Amino acid sequence: MILSGDPTLKFKFLMIIFSILIVFVIVVVVLLPMMLAGSGSALEVNFRLITLPLLAFMVILLIGMGIFFFFNYRLLSLLEREDWPALAYYLEQKVFVKGKYSNRNVRLLASSYLVISDYNSVLKLENKVMLAKSAIIDKNLLLFGSARVLSGKHAEAAAFFSSHLEKDKFNSKDEHWVRWYYGFSLLLSGAFKLAQPEFAFLAVSSNDAVLAGLSAYFLSNSIKKHSENPDDCLAASESGRIRVINAVKNRAGWKKEAAKMGSDIHVAIIKKYIEETNQWLFSK
Repeated sequence: MILSGDPTLKFKFLMIIFSILIVFVIVVVVLLPMMLAGSGSALEVNFRLITLPLLAFMVILLIGMGIFFFFNYRLLSLLEREDWPALAYYLEQKVFVKGKYSNRNVRLLASSYLVISDYNSVLKLENKVMLAKSAIIDKNLLLFGSARVLSGKHAEAAAFFSSHLEKDKFNSKDEHWVRWYYGFSLLLSGAFKLAQPEFAFLAVSSNDAVLAGLSAYFLSNSIKKHSENPDDCLAASESGRIRVINAVKNRAGWKKEAAKMGSDIHVAIIKKYIEETNQWLFSK
């Protein structure tokens, strides 16, 4: 959800990797000399040229991992316990008191606020980050935009996403998600006329099955009845639906595609619509 996925899973993954490295070093230390056994002089040469450098590399790697866990133990333990209020407080000290405005710290803090539904704090964080290191905002548009959507500031969310689309300053991999959230914010604010072309574009052109499916679903179920051109709206919706069905094949395929999105905040808050889209896609 935070580190581009569930943070507790990230922590467990790091622990597994660390454990594997330790086991690997032990195996190398025990088995390699036996594999290189030969004459005394040959063994000495092999040990000096191969085993020693390998052991030195492993020792340095383990020391590096140990240092990482030592300096990040508090952070990782809070993530493991999913203690979001404590994590938010810990990160506030790092960001606001110590001025450590790194992308990781800001992303973690914003996500922690969102998990505990403290949307105003996300917006306050955004203002401070904008002054300290504005490039971080561009890297996390979906987080800061989601706070506006969740707090019910739909028109403000639409303006936020629109302004960044015009500046074209965000992670390229997020481009269609930013555009989709722009359309979604317009829809929630009742600006159906403006939302239609955004969803129509994504329904017929996005290579992301989930985004195309969601767009087609909203065109058919929310926008068509408010559209000045309902036939065009329905045509784009049907085109998107067919494209998605051809790509995912069945309900299980859709769920698999949705699972690939991970548990990021911007995906989690529309989980309901993802499930509704699955039902709609294969209802005909």
